[in-house]
Amino acid sequence: MRKALKVKRPRFDVSLVYLTRKFMDLVRSAPGGILDLNKVATKLGVRKRRVYDITNVLDGIDLVEKKSKNHIRWIGSDLNNFGAVPQQKKLQEELSNLSAMEDALDELIKDCAQQLFELTDDKENERLAYVTYQDIHNIQAFHEQIVIAVKAPEETRLDVPAPREDSITVHIRSTKGPIDVYLCEVEQTHPKGKTSDGASASSSKSKHPKGSGKEENPQ
Repeated sequence: MRKALKVKRPRFDVSLVYLTRKFMDLVRSAPGGILDLNKVATKLGVRKRRVYDITNVLDGIDLVEKKSKNHIRWIGSDLNNFGAVPQQKKLQEELSNLSAMEDALDELIKDCAQQLFELTDDKENERLAYVTYQDIHNIQAFHEQIVIAVKAPEETRLDVPAPREDSITVHIRSTKGPIDVYLCEVEQTHPKGKTSDGASASSSKSKHPKGSGKEENPQ
């Protein structure tokens, strides 16, 4: 009769250092950092006395607290960031902040889109859906600029080819009705009511019965 050979586990496998590392792995994955010591002993394959050796040391340096006879809770620092160098932690914080900012911007875009839909869907607002020359004139960024305002039906297509050295071409096409194009040269008004030399204000309107338009502006 052959005797079964008993293979001894390496001493390192049952050493306190090894068991502590395995114990900390369990702490990282434990919900709320709470561990059942009976289950820990089973998973580590050791007697519960060996687990108590670990928890007693951690309790003595205020890293765990006893919840009950067989349960402990981790009260130390966040183990997910344990051992991370300062630069890595800084990058993680920046990434988290950027993700939060992106989520906030997405919510703002959705909110603006919903408000715009409700505004344009309201029949009472249709008669007020326009801007005046004075509205455009009051926008500081448009001063001394040539502004082209376009009033067109839905699904109008606007194409701007690559600009040439002496001009910019704009193509506007529509299959659902005429296109109105307004050319506004916004003049710069001085305090005494005088306008800058050579500046003028004009407005032109053109309709295209065939539903297409083309504007060419010299630079």
